[in-house]
Amino acid sequence: MSTEPVLGKMQAVPLRDIWPHEAHNFTPWLLNNSGLLGDVLGMDIEISNAEHPVGGYSLDLIGQDVATGDRLIIENQLEQSDHSHLGQLLTYASGTEAVNIVWVASNFRAEHRAALDWLNDRTDEKTRFFGIEISAVKINDSIPAPLMRLVAQPNDWNKKVKASTAGKSSALGGLYYDFWSLLLDELASSKPGWSAAKTPSTDNWRYLSSGISGIYFALSFSQKGLCSAIYFGNSSADINAALYAALEKEKSQIEQSISRELSWEPLDGKTASRVGEYYPGNISDTEAWPEFVEWFLKSQSDLRRVFSDRKSKLQDIRSSLKAEDK
Repeated sequence: MSTEPVLGKMQAVPLRDIWPHEAHNFTPWLLNNSGLLGDVLGMDIEISNAEHPVGGYSLDLIGQDVATGDRLIIENQLEQSDHSHLGQLLTYASGTEAVNIVWVASNFRAEHRAALDWLNDRTDEKTRFFGIEISAVKINDSIPAPLMRLVAQPNDWNKKVKASTAGKSSALGGLYYDFWSLLLDELASSKPGWSAAKTPSTDNWRYLSSGISGIYFALSFSQKGLCSAIYFGNSSADINAALYAALEKEKSQIEQSISRELSWEPLDGKTASRVGEYYPGNISDTEAWPEFVEWFLKSQSDLRRVFSDRKSKLQDIRSSLKAEDK
């Protein structure tokens, strides 16, 4: 005898019941939950500041696409889209030279969604407009949960990126594009928590988010071969040096934990620093790509374990030094 499943009833929750004030509640929540936005956008994003000054105005949020370093801005509202916020979005995009321009609203009027589509059609591949609708629901008496839905995005984004780079890049750029495509597919299937990114690039490097602003998991092809590293890339050389020094103090314990030596590179004369390792190989050796992907994943797994054990300590060091800069 079949038994009907017991199901709850999904109910919409007014956004103002969760975030009473747009600037004081909603914007800080987005700042602290950027991963949810990144999942919807298909990017690993890092939001660095709220209420960022642009001329005499304040942009809600500013950050970057971690994988490419492209600037990202977000203008948000808890109401239906309106002309005022569209104007603000364009003003802020111009004032920050943003590549990824995101508008979050409770719902989009048809003319505003059409405006974003028109902008995507008329601008080049280095200018991308996104519209995201935010809502909230609960099931029976559960706590509310946010829902985000992408309602506007660049048309055929992947194709446009590939087409735009094909003309200006060499065959080498095409090889990088195809390799990162392979790697992103593998991440999506075997390491889904590592990255939300869906778009490869023609660069010889790729950054993945560490969960701490200014610290990245870096994968690249260098003159020494493949490189997998923890990369300290804050804008402040002093912060990077302090983070690197904290890790270097535990060099013996770290290398013992992964059973091999690492390459410790303070990168003298440069702002950044890194700790990583190398593997022989060249991007042109396409038959070895599965081997390269396997090595990157194994190396990154070990580096992530090293990082995870010390994440809180590194976060405290960075926060302390950032506070001193203010």
